[in-house]
Amino acid sequence: MKPPLTRALLLFFFAAVTLLSGPAPAAPTCQDRDGLTIRCGTGGAMPVGWTLPFEERRFQPAGPSASELLGLIATLGLLFALIALLPEFDGRRDADWDRQEGDDQERV
Repeated sequence: MKPPLTRALLLFFFAAVTLLSGPAPAAPTCQDRDGLTIRCGTGGAMPVGWTLPFEERRFQPAGPSASELLGLIATLGLLFALIALLPEFDGRRDADWDRQEGDDQERV
């Protein structure tokens, strides 16, 4: 067999296997008495399919707390400060690059 034909057959095989395979089934999830997701079969897990009644749910705010926002802003500020401290380099000048092998020889 020629190498291009082998490559085409391998590509066809992998494409067929990918298209014909089904999704992998996932394990069921359970909840504990507070309504939090927990692994089934562990201590405190309720039966599969059990959900906490709506009236007993404790709603938490959807957004991050003030301390989490402050930490995020500080982290991003530090990242941008480090980027600003990098030396300028655009690579257009020959002086931006180190000497390489063969730089002393004339190019033909």
